[in-house]
Amino acid sequence: MAYEAFAGVYDAFNEDADYDALFRYVCGVLRAHGVEDGIVADLGCGTGELTLRLAAAGYDMIGVDLSPEMLSVLREKAWETGQEGLLLLCQDIAELDLYGTVRAAVSTFDTFNHIGPAEKFRRALCRAALFVEPGGLVLFDMNTPYKHAHILSDNVYEIEADDAYCVWRNRYDAAACCTHIAVEITYPDMDECDKEAFTEYAYSLEEITRACRQAGLRVEHVADGEDFGPLRPDSVRYFITAVKQAAGENE
Repeated sequence: MAYEAFAGVYDAFNEDADYDALFRYVCGVLRAHGVEDGIVADLGCGTGELTLRLAAAGYDMIGVDLSPEMLSVLREKAWETGQEGLLLLCQDIAELDLYGTVRAAVSTFDTFNHIGPAEKFRRALCRAALFVEPGGLVLFDMNTPYKHAHILSDNVYEIEADDAYCVWRNRYDAAACCTHIAVEITYPDMDECDKEAFTEYAYSLEEITRACRQAGLRVEHVADGEDFGPLRPDSVRYFITAVKQAAGENE
């Protein structure tokens, strides 16, 4: 899912997101593992709020996203903040192809939930791991099955911004462990409307851990992806720290 319709209004609709707390947690994990500089890839970077913060912290950032519209917004923001040196790649992260290795890959705001079915999700983790140096990190968050079943469910949400209005409709498919989502964005001042439909897939922690293992990643820690504390039965988001294993290394 590329979020083409969302690009111009994504930041306005997502203004309540605590990017500062996310940045502090990601930076803390990176530095705790000795990744204090070097190349880091932000997979599904969107409009690049986290990408730009990590770049300002001294990392050489690669932003990867399927949406050219999202990358266009990020490029403009990078120019406005004097960070024109970012490498931006328009790619499907399930087919990721970098120019060399990175010290870490980061993916946030449930990017991996948009990748399915399960075989494609595993392939995306394998592609991410392929380009991470041994001992490097893959950090990612995912909406939990609890969130799909009890929060997203079959609910309808309305999101307002200064110049746009969004209606977000969910249809939960328990048998397929996924939520089908239809989004309609209207722009009252311009008498325009954008529509987009996509699916989020729910994966259990056991499925995620198994997919990581198949990709050569060892899940080291799982935190609550909202407050970054201990995981709870009603956590709505996982935040997973996985370490790239050396060839032949066993857990």
